[in-house]
Amino acid sequence: MPEPAIFILKSSDMNNNLLFCLLLLPVGLVAQVADSGRREVKLAGAANFRDLGGYATADGHHVKWGRIYRSADISKLTPADLDTLKARNIRYDVDLRGVQESAQAPDRVNPGMDYTLCPAGSDSLNGAMFRHLASVSPEGGDSLMRVFYSNTAYLTPRYKPFFDKLAVVPTGEALLFHCTAGKDRTGIGAALVLYALGVPYARIREDYEATNYYRSRENDRAMKGMVVQAHISEPVAKALLSANGEWLDATFEAIRAQYGSVENYLSGPLGLDEKKLQLLRAKYLE
Repeated sequence: MPEPAIFILKSSDMNNNLLFCLLLLPVGLVAQVADSGRREVKLAGAANFRDLGGYATADGHHVKWGRIYRSADISKLTPADLDTLKARNIRYDVDLRGVQESAQAPDRVNPGMDYTLCPAGSDSLNGAMFRHLASVSPEGGDSLMRVFYSNTAYLTPRYKPFFDKLAVVPTGEALLFHCTAGKDRTGIGAALVLYALGVPYARIREDYEATNYYRSRENDRAMKGMVVQAHISEPVAKALLSANGEWLDATFEAIRAQYGSVENYLSGPLGLDEKKLQLLRAKYLE
Protein backbone atom coordinates (compact mmCIF):
# COMPACT_ATOMS: atom_id res chain seq x y z
CA MET A 1 0.00 0.00 0.00
CA PRO A 2 1.34 3.54 -0.71
CA GLU A 3 2.50 5.61 2.22
CA PRO A 4 0.01 8.28 3.31
CA ALA A 5 0.83 11.95 2.97
CA ILE A 6 -0.75 14.93 4.67
CA PHE A 7 -1.75 17.33 1.96
CA ILE A 8 -3.22 20.80 2.44
CA LEU A 9 -5.58 21.82 -0.32
CA LYS A 10 -6.38 25.48 -0.85
CA SER A 11 -9.47 26.49 -2.76
CA SER A 12 -9.24 28.99 -5.60
CA ASP A 13 -12.93 29.66 -5.07
CA MET A 14 -12.42 31.19 -1.63
CA ASN A 15 -11.24 34.73 -0.97
CA ASN A 16 -7.64 35.20 0.17
CA ASN A 17 -6.84 31.59 -0.75
CA LEU A 18 -8.04 30.36 2.67
CA LEU A 19 -7.31 26.85 3.83
CA PHE A 20 -10.39 24.81 3.10
CA CYS A 21 -9.47 21.19 3.44
CA LEU A 22 -6.94 18.99 5.20
CA LEU A 23 -6.74 15.53 3.71
CA LEU A 24 -4.91 12.37 4.58
CA LEU A 25 -4.17 10.85 1.22
CA PRO A 26 -1.94 8.23 -0.37
CA VAL A 27 1.02 9.97 -1.99
CA GLY A 28 -0.13 9.02 -5.48
CA LEU A 29 -3.44 10.86 -5.08
CA VAL A 30 -1.93 14.19 -4.08
CA ALA A 31 -1.59 15.30 -7.70
CA GLN A 32 -5.16 14.17 -8.41
CA VAL A 33 -6.50 16.38 -5.64
CA ALA A 34 -4.13 19.23 -6.42
CA ASP A 35 -5.58 19.63 -9.91
CA SER A 36 -9.14 18.73 -8.93
CA GLY A 37 -10.24 22.32 -9.50
CA ARG A 38 -9.55 21.82 -13.19
CA ARG A 39 -10.09 18.07 -13.46
CA GLU A 40 -13.41 17.68 -11.65
CA VAL A 41 -16.55 18.97 -13.33
CA LYS A 42 -18.97 19.77 -10.53
CA LEU A 43 -22.52 18.85 -11.52
CA ALA A 44 -25.67 18.74 -9.43
CA GLY A 45 -26.90 15.54 -11.07
CA ALA A 46 -23.75 13.42 -11.47
CA ALA A 47 -20.72 12.35 -9.44
CA ASN A 48 -17.15 11.44 -10.37
CA PHE A 49 -17.37 13.55 -13.53
CA ARG A 50 -13.83 14.49 -14.54
CA ASP A 51 -11.56 15.45 -17.37
CA LEU A 52 -8.90 12.95 -18.51
CA GLY A 53 -6.69 15.78 -19.69
CA GLY A 54 -3.33 16.92 -18.37
CA TYR A 55 -1.58 13.58 -17.91
CA ALA A 56 2.00 13.47 -19.21
CA THR A 57 3.02 10.70 -21.58
CA ALA A 58 6.31 8.84 -21.47
CA ASP A 59 7.56 10.77 -24.54
CA GLY A 60 6.83 14.23 -23.14
CA HIS A 61 3.39 15.00 -24.54
CA HIS A 62 0.23 15.67 -22.51
CA VAL A 63 -3.35 14.52 -22.89
CA LYS A 64 -5.40 17.46 -24.11
CA TRP A 65 -7.81 19.01 -21.65
CA GLY A 66 -11.46 19.20 -22.56
CA ARG A 67 -11.58 16.31 -25.04
CA ILE A 68 -12.34 13.13 -23.02
CA TYR A 69 -14.45 12.98 -19.87
CA ARG A 70 -15.36 10.11 -17.53
CA SER A 71 -18.34 9.98 -15.20
CA ALA A 72 -20.83 7.99 -13.19
CA ASP A 73 -24.52 7.76 -14.11
CA ILE A 74 -25.84 10.86 -15.93
CA SER A 75 -29.57 10.11 -15.82
CA LYS A 76 -30.21 12.90 -13.32
CA LEU A 77 -28.47 15.83 -14.96
CA THR A 78 -30.16 19.17 -14.34
CA PRO A 79 -30.78 21.82 -17.01
CA ALA A 80 -27.75 23.68 -15.63
CA ASP A 81 -25.68 20.49 -15.92
CA LEU A 82 -26.73 20.10 -19.54
CA ASP A 83 -25.66 23.69 -20.16
CA THR A 84 -22.25 22.78 -18.73
CA LEU A 85 -21.95 19.84 -21.12
CA LYS A 86 -22.94 22.08 -24.00
CA ALA A 87 -20.42 24.74 -23.01
CA ARG A 88 -17.69 22.07 -22.94
CA ASN A 89 -18.72 20.83 -26.41
CA ILE A 90 -19.48 17.34 -25.06
CA ARG A 91 -21.40 15.91 -28.00
CA TYR A 92 -20.57 12.20 -27.78
CA ASP A 93 -21.85 9.88 -25.05
CA VAL A 94 -20.58 6.31 -24.66
CA ASP A 95 -22.68 4.37 -22.13
CA LEU A 96 -20.94 1.27 -20.72
CA ARG A 97 -23.99 0.06 -18.77
CA GLY A 98 -26.16 -2.91 -19.61
CA VAL A 99 -29.40 -2.81 -21.57
CA GLN A 100 -31.53 -3.07 -18.43
CA GLU A 101 -29.46 -0.51 -16.51
CA SER A 102 -29.68 2.03 -19.30
CA ALA A 103 -33.41 1.47 -19.77
CA GLN A 104 -34.13 1.95 -16.07
CA ALA A 105 -32.15 5.18 -15.89
CA PRO A 106 -31.78 6.64 -19.39
CA ASP A 107 -29.00 9.13 -19.96
CA ARG A 108 -30.13 12.72 -19.92
CA VAL A 109 -28.29 14.48 -22.71
CA ASN A 110 -28.58 17.51 -24.93
CA PRO A 111 -30.51 17.23 -28.21
CA GLY A 112 -28.38 15.93 -31.04
CA MET A 113 -25.77 14.19 -28.90
CA ASP A 114 -24.27 11.06 -30.42
CA TYR A 115 -25.18 8.15 -28.11
CA THR A 116 -23.54 4.71 -28.11
CA LEU A 117 -24.52 1.87 -25.77
CA CYS A 118 -21.80 -0.72 -25.09
CA PRO A 119 -23.59 -3.26 -22.87
CA ALA A 120 -21.33 -6.30 -23.35
CA GLY A 121 -21.22 -8.32 -20.14
CA SER A 122 -23.05 -5.72 -18.09
CA ASP A 123 -26.42 -7.45 -18.16
CA SER A 124 -24.99 -10.20 -15.94
CA LEU A 125 -24.63 -7.62 -13.16
CA ASN A 126 -28.23 -8.06 -12.07
CA GLY A 127 -30.32 -8.30 -8.95
CA ALA A 128 -29.59 -12.00 -8.48
CA MET A 129 -25.92 -11.19 -8.13
CA PHE A 130 -26.59 -8.61 -5.45
CA ARG A 131 -28.87 -10.98 -3.57
CA HIS A 132 -25.99 -13.45 -3.59
CA LEU A 133 -23.73 -10.83 -2.01
CA ALA A 134 -25.63 -11.08 1.26
CA SER A 135 -24.21 -14.57 1.72
CA VAL A 136 -20.62 -13.69 0.83
CA SER A 137 -18.16 -13.92 3.70
CA PRO A 138 -16.52 -10.67 4.89
CA GLU A 139 -13.30 -11.76 3.18
CA GLY A 140 -15.05 -12.57 -0.10
CA GLY A 141 -15.49 -9.06 -1.47
CA ASP A 142 -11.92 -8.77 -2.72
CA SER A 143 -12.16 -12.15 -4.44
CA LEU A 144 -15.35 -11.15 -6.26
CA MET A 145 -13.75 -7.98 -7.54
CA ARG A 146 -10.61 -9.79 -8.69
CA VAL A 147 -12.78 -12.24 -10.64
CA PHE A 148 -14.60 -9.35 -12.32
CA TYR A 149 -11.40 -7.49 -13.20
CA SER A 150 -9.62 -10.62 -14.44
CA ASN A 151 -12.39 -11.55 -16.87
CA THR A 152 -11.27 -10.58 -20.39
CA ALA A 153 -14.30 -12.08 -22.16
CA TYR A 154 -16.18 -8.80 -22.46
CA LEU A 155 -13.31 -6.36 -22.87
CA THR A 156 -13.28 -6.23 -26.65
CA PRO A 157 -17.04 -6.06 -27.35
CA ARG A 158 -17.34 -3.44 -24.60
CA TYR A 159 -14.39 -1.20 -25.47
CA LYS A 160 -13.81 -1.55 -29.20
CA PRO A 161 -16.93 0.52 -30.03
CA PHE A 162 -15.67 3.05 -27.49
CA PHE A 163 -12.28 3.36 -29.24
CA ASP A 164 -14.00 3.47 -32.63
CA LYS A 165 -16.03 6.43 -31.41
CA LEU A 166 -12.95 8.20 -30.00
CA ALA A 167 -11.39 7.97 -33.44
CA VAL A 168 -14.17 9.96 -35.14
CA VAL A 169 -14.81 12.77 -32.65
CA PRO A 170 -14.22 16.00 -34.61
CA THR A 171 -11.67 18.57 -33.50
CA GLY A 172 -13.25 20.98 -31.05
CA GLU A 173 -15.76 18.45 -29.75
CA ALA A 174 -15.55 16.15 -26.73
CA LEU A 175 -16.63 12.67 -25.68
CA LEU A 176 -18.03 11.48 -22.36
CA PHE A 177 -18.02 7.83 -21.27
CA HIS A 178 -19.59 6.41 -18.15
CA CYS A 179 -21.21 3.49 -16.35
CA THR A 180 -23.24 3.59 -13.13
CA ALA A 181 -20.63 4.43 -10.48
CA GLY A 182 -17.96 5.55 -12.92
CA LYS A 183 -15.54 3.17 -11.23
CA ASP A 184 -15.18 -0.34 -12.70
CA ARG A 185 -16.23 -0.40 -16.35
CA THR A 186 -15.38 3.27 -16.69
CA GLY A 187 -12.13 2.82 -14.77
CA ILE A 188 -10.92 0.05 -17.08
CA GLY A 189 -11.95 2.10 -20.11
CA ALA A 190 -10.04 5.13 -18.87
CA ALA A 191 -7.00 2.96 -18.17
CA LEU A 192 -6.99 1.52 -21.68
CA VAL A 193 -7.35 4.95 -23.27
CA LEU A 194 -4.55 6.49 -21.22
CA TYR A 195 -2.33 3.47 -21.90
CA ALA A 196 -2.98 3.77 -25.65
CA LEU A 197 -2.04 7.45 -25.47
CA GLY A 198 1.26 6.59 -23.78
CA VAL A 199 0.61 7.64 -20.18
CA PRO A 200 2.78 5.65 -17.71
CA TYR A 201 0.91 2.97 -15.82
CA ALA A 202 1.64 4.54 -12.42
CA ARG A 203 -0.36 7.63 -13.44
CA ILE A 204 -3.11 5.47 -14.93
CA ARG A 205 -3.43 3.63 -11.63
CA GLU A 206 -3.67 6.93 -9.76
CA ASP A 207 -6.47 8.13 -12.03
CA TYR A 208 -8.30 4.88 -11.31
CA GLU A 209 -7.86 5.11 -7.53
CA ALA A 210 -8.89 8.78 -7.52
CA THR A 211 -12.50 7.56 -7.70
CA ASN A 212 -12.14 6.93 -3.95
CA TYR A 213 -11.71 10.68 -3.51
CA TYR A 214 -14.27 11.88 -6.05
CA ARG A 215 -16.96 9.45 -4.85
CA SER A 216 -16.26 9.54 -1.11
CA ARG A 217 -19.65 10.98 -0.09
CA GLU A 218 -21.59 8.83 -2.54
CA ASN A 219 -19.74 5.74 -1.34
CA ASP A 220 -20.54 6.48 2.29
CA ARG A 221 -24.25 6.71 1.50
CA ALA A 222 -24.19 3.64 -0.72
CA MET A 223 -22.39 1.56 1.88
CA LYS A 224 -25.00 2.34 4.52
CA GLY A 225 -27.76 1.33 2.13
CA MET A 226 -26.03 -1.91 1.15
CA VAL A 227 -25.49 -2.88 4.76
CA VAL A 228 -28.93 -1.91 6.09
CA GLN A 229 -31.19 -2.68 3.14
CA ALA A 230 -29.36 -5.45 1.25
CA HIS A 231 -27.82 -7.03 4.38
CA ILE A 232 -24.37 -7.09 2.76
CA SER A 233 -21.52 -7.14 5.26
CA GLU A 234 -19.60 -3.88 5.57
CA PRO A 235 -16.27 -5.37 4.38
CA VAL A 236 -17.93 -6.75 1.25
CA ALA A 237 -19.75 -3.46 0.60
CA LYS A 238 -16.51 -1.54 1.04
CA ALA A 239 -14.71 -3.83 -1.40
CA LEU A 240 -17.45 -3.41 -4.01
CA LEU A 241 -17.42 0.37 -3.70
CA SER A 242 -13.67 0.95 -3.51
CA ALA A 243 -11.28 1.51 -6.39
CA ASN A 244 -8.36 -0.71 -5.40
CA GLY A 245 -5.37 -0.39 -7.71
CA GLU A 246 -4.65 -4.09 -7.35
CA TRP A 247 -7.88 -4.86 -9.19
CA LEU A 248 -6.83 -2.74 -12.15
CA ASP A 249 -3.50 -4.58 -12.02
CA ALA A 250 -5.50 -7.82 -12.34
CA THR A 251 -7.05 -6.61 -15.60
CA PHE A 252 -3.70 -5.74 -17.12
CA GLU A 253 -2.17 -9.00 -15.88
CA ALA A 254 -5.03 -10.94 -17.48
CA ILE A 255 -4.54 -9.09 -20.77
CA ARG A 256 -0.82 -9.85 -20.77
CA ALA A 257 -1.47 -13.50 -19.92
CA GLN A 258 -3.89 -13.90 -22.83
CA TYR A 259 -2.31 -11.67 -25.48
CA GLY A 260 1.37 -11.51 -24.49
CA SER A 261 1.33 -7.75 -23.94
CA VAL A 262 -1.10 -4.86 -23.64
CA GLU A 263 0.30 -3.54 -26.92
CA ASN A 264 -0.70 -6.79 -28.65
CA TYR A 265 -4.20 -6.42 -27.27
CA LEU A 266 -4.51 -2.82 -28.44
CA SER A 267 -3.24 -3.56 -31.94
CA GLY A 268 -5.15 -6.82 -32.26
CA PRO A 269 -8.64 -7.14 -30.76
CA LEU A 270 -9.12 -3.39 -30.20
CA GLY A 271 -8.01 -2.63 -33.77
CA LEU A 272 -5.45 0.03 -32.92
CA ASP A 273 -2.82 -0.71 -35.53
CA GLU A 274 0.07 1.75 -35.82
CA LYS A 275 -1.83 4.06 -38.18
CA LYS A 276 -4.93 4.22 -35.95
CA LEU A 277 -2.83 4.58 -32.81
CA GLN A 278 -0.97 7.55 -34.27
CA LEU A 279 -4.25 9.09 -35.36
CA LEU A 280 -5.61 8.74 -31.83
CA ARG A 281 -2.49 10.30 -30.34
CA ALA A 282 -2.52 13.17 -32.83
CA LYS A 283 -6.13 13.86 -31.91
CA TYR A 284 -5.80 13.74 -28.13
CA LEU A 285 -2.20 14.71 -27.31
CA GLU A 286 -0.39 18.02 -27.43
